[in-house]
Amino acid sequence: MVKPILLSLSFLFLLINGSLARSQFQHQQQQNECQFDRLQALEPDNRIRAEAGEIESWNPNHDQFRCAGVAVVRRTVERNGLHLPSYTNAPQLIYIVKGRGVLGTIFPGCAETFEESQEQGREDQGRRSRSSEEQREREEREREEQGRRPRSREEQREREEQREREEERGRGQGQGSRSQQDSHQKIRHFREGDVIALPAGVAYWSYNDGDESLVSISLIDVGNNDNQLDQNPRRFYLAGNPEDEFQNQTNKRRGSSSDTNNVLSGFNPEFLRQAFNVDEETARKLQGQNDQRKNIIKVKGQLDFVSPFSSPQERRRQEQWEQEKQREEQRHQGRGRDNGVEETFCSLRLQENIGNPSRSDIFSPNAGRISTLNSYKLPILSQLQLSAERGVLYQNGLYTPHWNLNAHSVIYALRGRARVQVVDQFGNSVFDEQVQQGRILVVPQNYAVLKKADNEGFEWIAFKTNENALINPLAGRTSVIRALPLSVLQNAFQLQREEAQNLKFNREETLLLSSSRSSSQPRVAAA
Repeated sequence: MVKPILLSLSFLFLLINGSLARSQFQHQQQQNECQFDRLQALEPDNRIRAEAGEIESWNPNHDQFRCAGVAVVRRTVERNGLHLPSYTNAPQLIYIVKGRGVLGTIFPGCAETFEESQEQGREDQGRRSRSSEEQREREEREREEQGRRPRSREEQREREEQREREEERGRGQGQGSRSQQDSHQKIRHFREGDVIALPAGVAYWSYNDGDESLVSISLIDVGNNDNQLDQNPRRFYLAGNPEDEFQNQTNKRRGSSSDTNNVLSGFNPEFLRQAFNVDEETARKLQGQNDQRKNIIKVKGQLDFVSPFSSPQERRRQEQWEQEKQREEQRHQGRGRDNGVEETFCSLRLQENIGNPSRSDIFSPNAGRISTLNSYKLPILSQLQLSAERGVLYQNGLYTPHWNLNAHSVIYALRGRARVQVVDQFGNSVFDEQVQQGRILVVPQNYAVLKKADNEGFEWIAFKTNENALINPLAGRTSVIRALPLSVLQNAFQLQREEAQNLKFNREETLLLSSSRSSSQPRVAAA
């Protein structure tokens, strides 16, 4: 028990210390790559089709991504699809665009707290045996339908011997399962609107247990100090025979995209056999040499794992309980609670829903709503140094001109379209175009930006490279203009006093503005 706790403490200290600040070298490198005259709303330029889904990525070598120090991936997992276990060289934020699923994470040194009972183990074994028998029967029926019945007694005898070997192997597995039931680390259920935070190097897998495709957008923060490699995003798969998600970058580095496989494939099979204490056939399967399913695979039957949710009602009750717990945590922030390692590390809260309108931080019935997620709401973000913003603009709604004080902003358009303008330090317009669903725009730190939705409205998720990203609005009740003295406005813009008063007091909204002039009549203070 002492060793897991020590391992957990060591990993926690490394995580915190490694995330205190981005390195000076990486900052200088990014600053040198933020010299451009035009920005672009980008579409994915690399696509991988797997057995049960699709992975699309944006070229991380593009100037905008190099400036922000990030890489972006969009992943679609079909029903009953499993995204194979993997880890990345930098922290991730994942936003669930559509669907629901299950996330499994593996934190080093943490206990396997999800355990099945002996009775459940026997039921699962029986179900697996029945599933195996049904699979064999289906294969036989398919061969008969295709006219490929065995043509000789030797072939029949070989099939019978193979079946006997499989049954013997199944009996051996059954005996092992009776002596040792399955157990694993915590399983988390997620749904549309959730943001999931994952530290660098933490292995995870995900599974679509819903009734529709699961779509997510992931930001990998390669500029983070936890990434001690270069600025290239790297995903290390632990199973299968995957393709490189960032093929453009991989081709440039290695000259080939075909030489990819999982981490275990690089080891000597005999060493793997000894390390796992398994037979040669199992060791070869670990290396995935003949596996053609790629990064996302189709689960045969249904994925079995230990979970406290046996019904949709229990899942809804759990979601309600988590919401109450999160509100309680926010009320107690800053008071200092005495938590043990099991509560502060091994049971870290990794997700928060910001898609629900009831979670909105800013709301205007005429313009839209905004939900923000920072380290005050999700403490792990203080270690990852990332945050997020979920925005909705109604028809012709306006997001006031503003700039990000301390972060780059990576905007992904979820639905609809908007006219977006970005201005640099010289007053030059570096972007003035429509941004529509599925495209990404990077707004560098301190560049001024404005969004105006068209008739169908606009929705977006913005990933920001600071745990508590701040913005400074130019127009509205909390803006820079509102905070300046009238005499400063008069002299700075060569205005009459009445004009300066109208400029300062005409808008009573904060960040989300209605485009209608009637919504904010001029308000002139007494001279």
